[in-house]
Amino acid sequence: MISRIRELFVRYIYADHNSSLAIRRALDDVISGITPGQRGLNVGAGLTRLHSQIENLDIVAGSNIDHIGTVEALPFGDNEFDIVITQETLEHVADPRKAIMEIARVLKSGGMLYCQLPFIIGYHPGPEDFWRFTKEGMRELLQHSGLVVIKIDVAVGGATGYYRVSVEFWSILFSLGWGPLYKMLKGLFALLLYPIKWLDFIFSMSAERDRIAGGYFLTARKS
Repeated sequence: MISRIRELFVRYIYADHNSSLAIRRALDDVISGITPGQRGLNVGAGLTRLHSQIENLDIVAGSNIDHIGTVEALPFGDNEFDIVITQETLEHVADPRKAIMEIARVLKSGGMLYCQLPFIIGYHPGPEDFWRFTKEGMRELLQHSGLVVIKIDVAVGGATGYYRVSVEFWSILFSLGWGPLYKMLKGLFALLLYPIKWLDFIFSMSAERDRIAGGYFLTARKS
């Protein structure tokens, strides 16, 4: 019960990235292109079910998981999927280039990729946490993959990035090294500082928005 409450708190309060307007619009653009008979794959799906034709893959079993496996060795043949989606997953992969090559392999020619990655977001092992990506880093990640970038944009802005770092900063500072107090304070500061995220719309208007963006998304097509 406690673990379930924690999952929901993280999903809907602390790390509610996927409810941002930019992400919802970008995902809708990709998902709305699914036609009857097509297949999609959500890599690192967790609790999410995005569409009845999008199959879920994760490294552990769950109520919404259709396939268990790693993105670095996808358990599928070549050219099986019309759409692949991965949200906040490749930062947890030791070799994200290999992961992208695997995604490209299972995509059909003309298939679409939606990829979402963090930039200014604190360390969050799940089970490990290896990487952060700038806009240029995401574009470089797709080099030599056969995937052609269509769009890269801010997924969550500098206010969200600042929020995530601030929650960790104040929780660590006031816990004075005591782990149980850190966890309690993290929940408290996650709630108290939540309105900071609402300032993302101001960052979206700035030419300097890439300096501390919380993260990015890209869409790409297999050539």
